[in-house]
Amino acid sequence: MSEIPETASDVVWQSSPPGSIYDYIKVASFSIGSDGLVDQWSRRAVDLFGITADQVRGRDPVEVFMPAELRPRGHRKVAEILDGKEWTGLVPFRMPGRDGAHGIAEIYVMPSETESGERAAVCIVVDVRALRQIETDLAASQAIFGQSPFGFLLFGTDLTVHRANTRVATVFGGTVEDHRGRTAHDYLPRPEAERMNACLRRVLETGEPAIDLQIIGTLPGSSERRHWSVNLYRVHSGAGRPIGVAGIGTDVTRRHLAAREAASARRNLALLNEASARIGNSLDLETTARELLDVAVPGFCDLASVDLFQGLLTGEEAAPGRWSPHGESYGGGSAALRRVAFASAVSGAPLEIPGDANENGTPTAVGEVHHYPFSSPYANALRAARVQSIPGVEGSLVQSILAVPMVAHDTVVGLVQFARTKGSEPFGERDQALATELAARAAVCIDNARLYRREHERALILQRSLLPPGDPEAAGLDIACRYLPGNTATEVGGDWFDVIELPGHRTALVVGDVMGRGLRAAVAMGELRTAVRTLALLDLEPAEVLSALDEIARGLGSPSGTQQASRVAHKSREADLSEVYLATCVYAVYDPVTRRCAFANAGHLPPFLVEPGQEALLLDVPPGMPLGVGGEPFEEVEVELPEGSLLALYTDGLVESRDHPLDEGLRAFRQALTDPVHPLEDVCDHVLNTLDTRHGEDDIALLMARIQGLPADAVGDWRLPREPRSVGRARELARGQLLAWDLDPLVDTVELLVSELVTNALRYGEGEIRLRLLRDRTLVCEVWDAGLVQPRRRRARDTDEGGRGLQLVGLLSAAWGSRRTPRGKTVWFELALPDGDSTGGPSAEQLLSMY
Repeated sequence: MSEIPETASDVVWQSSPPGSIYDYIKVASFSIGSDGLVDQWSRRAVDLFGITADQVRGRDPVEVFMPAELRPRGHRKVAEILDGKEWTGLVPFRMPGRDGAHGIAEIYVMPSETESGERAAVCIVVDVRALRQIETDLAASQAIFGQSPFGFLLFGTDLTVHRANTRVATVFGGTVEDHRGRTAHDYLPRPEAERMNACLRRVLETGEPAIDLQIIGTLPGSSERRHWSVNLYRVHSGAGRPIGVAGIGTDVTRRHLAAREAASARRNLALLNEASARIGNSLDLETTARELLDVAVPGFCDLASVDLFQGLLTGEEAAPGRWSPHGESYGGGSAALRRVAFASAVSGAPLEIPGDANENGTPTAVGEVHHYPFSSPYANALRAARVQSIPGVEGSLVQSILAVPMVAHDTVVGLVQFARTKGSEPFGERDQALATELAARAAVCIDNARLYRREHERALILQRSLLPPGDPEAAGLDIACRYLPGNTATEVGGDWFDVIELPGHRTALVVGDVMGRGLRAAVAMGELRTAVRTLALLDLEPAEVLSALDEIARGLGSPSGTQQASRVAHKSREADLSEVYLATCVYAVYDPVTRRCAFANAGHLPPFLVEPGQEALLLDVPPGMPLGVGGEPFEEVEVELPEGSLLALYTDGLVESRDHPLDEGLRAFRQALTDPVHPLEDVCDHVLNTLDTRHGEDDIALLMARIQGLPADAVGDWRLPREPRSVGRARELARGQLLAWDLDPLVDTVELLVSELVTNALRYGEGEIRLRLLRDRTLVCEVWDAGLVQPRRRRARDTDEGGRGLQLVGLLSAAWGSRRTPRGKTVWFELALPDGDSTGGPSAEQLLSMY
């Protein structure tokens, strides 16, 4: 669009390419001489009528242009014009190249004079169709521009506004005319205005439109940020010359807010999905807290910390309902918390959140125990179990804080602080809801970890109570043992081993395996282990122990009650319990005096024996049926164990897994035992390091014993005839042996007790009498005879002259008892070795207590 000069002095005469309004309305001209014939024909007339100048010059225009029926009237009009009369009218004409089609031209005829003063005429011709089209286009353009609900601006080549529509005036104020001459700086902040001008120049220079240019600004008199989507395109004249840039602007603030809300919702959903995947992968409290911060920073906030109640971390039980350490209320800020995690996405940011300092005024560090003041918003969040929004303090990097209590099952376990720094968007209501959800998910995981730890500790207490101490001792044996749970999560299982001291310095070695895993198998194992220890105290033979244990296992695996209907109703449960209490077991009794060991096996893998200088071999111990099956007796095998040999009892987890068969595992175990001269603890470690133990598949129990035997000079063994003088002989033999062992303080006590036992053997027993003294960690005295009647301790009446022998034995000995033997019975007592301070004899009070 060309500019109109305001004064004559503004006119500049210059040559410019076509592009005026006349190009659009197709104005043509020709002239008629005084003879009524065409004497001049313009080039635009050639384009309009399709007739060259040679074809029309010197001819009657009426004859050339008008149809035959209109020619008489046409001649009259030409005559009038030549008489000096102006005329304007519509004249039909044949359109060139249209197969005889007619158009309508508007002709303005103006009389003129030739050089000789004769009458002539100048004719201006316009195509009516083009004129009407221009009028329609202008009307449409005006309607679109003026009535459009979108803001419309037309910038000139100087980037000033040449035209604005009503919508722009309504939004930015003033009238339409007030906006002429304005620039982008009059509407937008400086950064946005410069970006707008740069885009206008680019469109004006390249002709490439700018689509959906996002512009941010404010309206006059308002501080609310508005968002506009602007489309820019270059405008050309009819000849194609750029004359400016048109801009159409749409207020998309609502759409932007909706998109931001949708993006925020998607972000929050993604954050929650990430939290579900990443929080709670560990049953460690501190690890779970760090997992929460890994999700929240920087995806949700810039700084964050997690505090957990100290009572929760130390394993103290929480009171029902709201968290209350030691059963007290939180009041007074007395509840101690420990900072377990902190995360920051801000480079160089201080390790603190405003208002979150310890009693010394320094930032609370990770691992530090601290208290929140009673009146602080952090304490309020914990008391009320509700989120507290806390603004940043002046001069701090942090501008917005959320103190979020961690609530799980109506129990507050700690506090999470989320903080955003200046430059980030402050927390809103949606952020508070998301923060609460994140803290709740972490709280549930932490509470689960707390419950797991509590149950885990109980399970460990149970497991440790069911296994012998780490360094069990036995006469004539050097013992080492290992237990590796197959379930590393609970560290409990159904495998067990035991070392039980028996009378006569004998030792029972036990290894068993309850079918199943986890806590339930451990409970079943504990019941069976207790039963084994009880049976061992009866001093039964190994086969008898397993037979009795089999009956106990079957009783444990059956539901109570004898009614048939109850048995039918609990059929499935009975099957489950029976499966739990199926077990395998090896029970061995070792005598250090004879170095002989008696074995009985209930479906378990046989022991390995490694003699000095020999390869390891499996002992031929009949396997028998597992415990709980019943119906088959157990066989017993007695083996003499050479001095220095190595005995290994184990469970199948050591030698069998899904990846290799049992034979392969036994072969590897044999190879690992080929050099047993090292210390026994080192041999155990070597075995476990050499074999592929596959802890995740089954429990492993390993019990190893090196045979030492009692030395000959530690044993006194005598046979006495069945006659009264054997009592005195027994006292003499015992005295002599004790003096040889330098056990003088025990002489009187031993003489007295030996006299009582030998007297009882003569009075109530049968056959030859055998007296044996054994010295190891304690002193043991045994009296054997062929009688089967077991001694029974009774309370003698005051008037009785005898009957106090066993009372005296029980009073003066550390332990006493009797056991059956293949050819009679043995009565024994045990005394502790003197420590240099004891007198060795009974006190008067002890003797008088029997009367």
